[in-house]
Amino acid sequence: MRASNTDALVSERSTVYAPHGVVATSQPLAAEAGLDTLRAGGNAFDAAVATAAALSVVEPVNTGLGGDAFACFRTADGEVGGMRSCGFTPAEATRDRVRALAAEHQGVSPGDASMPFRGPLAVTVPGAAKGWELTVSEFGKLTLADVLQPAIDYATEGFPVTEVIADDWQVASDQFVDANGREQFLKDGRAPRAGEEMRLENLSRSLQRIATHGAEAVYEGEIGQAIAETVQSHGGLLTTEDLAAFEPELVDPVSTTYRGAEVFELPPNNQGLIALEALNLAEEVDAGSHRYDAAERVHYFAEALKLAFRDGHHYITDPTFEESPPLASKSYAAERAEHIGETALTDVPLGVPRAEHADTVLLTAADAAGNVVTFINSRYKQFGSGIVAGDTGIALQNRGGSFSLSSDNPNRIEPRKRPFHTLIPAITRLGDDDWLGFGVMGGFMQPQGHLQLLSNILDYDHSLQTAVEQPRWRYKANGRLAVEEGLAGRVGSKLSRRGHDIEVLPFGAFGGGQLARYDDGTLSAATDPRKDGNAVGF
Repeated sequence: MRASNTDALVSERSTVYAPHGVVATSQPLAAEAGLDTLRAGGNAFDAAVATAAALSVVEPVNTGLGGDAFACFRTADGEVGGMRSCGFTPAEATRDRVRALAAEHQGVSPGDASMPFRGPLAVTVPGAAKGWELTVSEFGKLTLADVLQPAIDYATEGFPVTEVIADDWQVASDQFVDANGREQFLKDGRAPRAGEEMRLENLSRSLQRIATHGAEAVYEGEIGQAIAETVQSHGGLLTTEDLAAFEPELVDPVSTTYRGAEVFELPPNNQGLIALEALNLAEEVDAGSHRYDAAERVHYFAEALKLAFRDGHHYITDPTFEESPPLASKSYAAERAEHIGETALTDVPLGVPRAEHADTVLLTAADAAGNVVTFINSRYKQFGSGIVAGDTGIALQNRGGSFSLSSDNPNRIEPRKRPFHTLIPAITRLGDDDWLGFGVMGGFMQPQGHLQLLSNILDYDHSLQTAVEQPRWRYKANGRLAVEEGLAGRVGSKLSRRGHDIEVLPFGAFGGGQLARYDDGTLSAATDPRKDGNAVGF
């Protein structure tokens, strides 16, 4: 029996419906870039890359060419798949070598050194450019040059900075390791204010080079040389050989079912298994049977999530180095559900605590042919490593900061190894020909957001827009259960009585979701008001 959603928040927006195509993302100009690409004859895959490239310009704090890219999709002919363009560590990044370099930088003995979170040792090979190219060449209708043009135009001609992004820019303005980054991404030595125009001319030239010569321009030639030389000049290990060795991949998603819907996530080294195990556990304990405004609903979903975090962070790593057990199986969930009771589990550490808060972008797109794409582009933390490669306008990611220097950690650093990745674009089959692309950004908020969004739709019959707007909760690395201000007054004290250590956080601390749906020819989309963006269609 489905529970009541009577006391859920009522949205002040409507779900967007359109006949030809829809795009949803965190910045309005980027959403329009995707929509213009659809109007120009592109499909949802072309629109996804056009939007991602535009975001690398208009939301450069949180994404860019120096990061990685991932997709989960359903094609018009019914194929469900994933794209993973995730870079690895340098070939010279042995644990002993990195430990010695980290110790020297940190002024400690090698035994006391920790994996740097920013700077040159945290840089992994960027995957975005080749991920864009693979997506367009395999599934799109236009050329890479076509889909990059809106981003090139914004970088060359300028764009006004939006409010949430301006706030992020201000917070991140002191993260650059040297004057080079500050000169390329600040305005008169400071972050741009909301409404101020920015131009990123160096980045524009790099995008133009990729449009002309293809993604190889990032991995070889002048751009690749600038990336390697800049990292090495700061004491890092990345080489042009590491860049040239990288290739993206098409992967088979992992999946489970929840309330009759089939949910697809990316496999390890991404944390998709955490979302799937949490869904199985929630279904096992019937978490979605409680009234929407009941503390029991939040309690049982949160407990399911905690157990999934415990398992996922213990096992998930680069699968070429170590396999994970079948965390997405129903039988596994049935065994683990025995640990869920009426009071809160209090000893559930998160194994990769640095990944709790990540800064990235998500977009979804769908077209009338039935293509549905969820696409993620990330540099990890704001402006990543803080290193900008020469005069390329490319800020390099710090995804290597998720590695450990401990020998017994499954995510210990090793040569040419991919790090544990928080990024999980997702696709759900809601009916025979009813497909939803969705995701929620924000590090460890991502599987928690997936759990809550799907429950809102499947257990409580929310529309796409009301589902993404509902007040959220999130389990944190410090063991506390954070609840959004709109939820705290309803359930906070009752959750405390169940043993949860409650923390109230503001609206913007719970990620940013985007959704796009193809339902037997009907297209719809929704966007998270916690970000600057919108959902658009035509």
